[in-house]
Amino acid sequence: MRLEDKVVLITGGGVGLGRAAAFRFAEEGAQVIVTGRTQETLDAVVAEAGEAGRDILSIRGDISDEGECERTVQTALTERGRIDVLFNNAGVLYAGTTHETPTDIWDHTYAVNVRGTYLMSKNTIPHMLERGHGAIINNCSVLGLKAAPGSAAYISSKGAVAQMTRCMALELAGTGVRVNAICPGTIVTPMVEQIFNQAPDPDAARAFFLAQHPIGRFGTEEEIANACLLLAEDGMDFMTGSMLSVDGGWIAR
Repeated sequence: MRLEDKVVLITGGGVGLGRAAAFRFAEEGAQVIVTGRTQETLDAVVAEAGEAGRDILSIRGDISDEGECERTVQTALTERGRIDVLFNNAGVLYAGTTHETPTDIWDHTYAVNVRGTYLMSKNTIPHMLERGHGAIINNCSVLGLKAAPGSAAYISSKGAVAQMTRCMALELAGTGVRVNAICPGTIVTPMVEQIFNQAPDPDAARAFFLAQHPIGRFGTEEEIANACLLLAEDGMDFMTGSMLSVDGGWIAR
């Protein structure tokens, strides 16, 4: 039980990587809280966890809204007493070059991917500092470290998350609060599947991204959840400000 009795708060916990991490953390003994905008997906996670004998709490909320972030963190503290791990996982992905991306899509991408990460961290860090202990994991992306054409809003927002992670790590160094980022390669989550299907040539889109991974395949949600577990558990106190790439060799190219 690598996270026994730890309280973990996961944003975007109803689907994709957040959902996989919620189940993985719960398997390791954590008290998991998932948040997201869609009550139906949150309910499904809670129900499936219950069938497996795990107790996962859900809190519906929009991380781009400051008031809702404050409420989410306070509810988590009220219900579970503390937050040991914050996984800033929620994100959106839209295809489009810089000059073709509508301004509202650009703004929404930054509101969720960057502002949401900032707001959830802003509201959680004071509690962690008071306790002198905590781990924050930001979902960056290999595309926060390395560019590719056609998803300008997403890539630039993930670059911002990477730099925010480094900045937070330096600000909190020596306090007992660690901040790291997970940088997945292509994982065929529902969000990525939708991008592929919306491409003019879905097969060509898949082939392009598959070719970026020397290992010859896409990753799985479970593999990313396992990597997040490493960043969440005790015993990794010397690891902060790191970009943990789990990308089938993409960043090594």
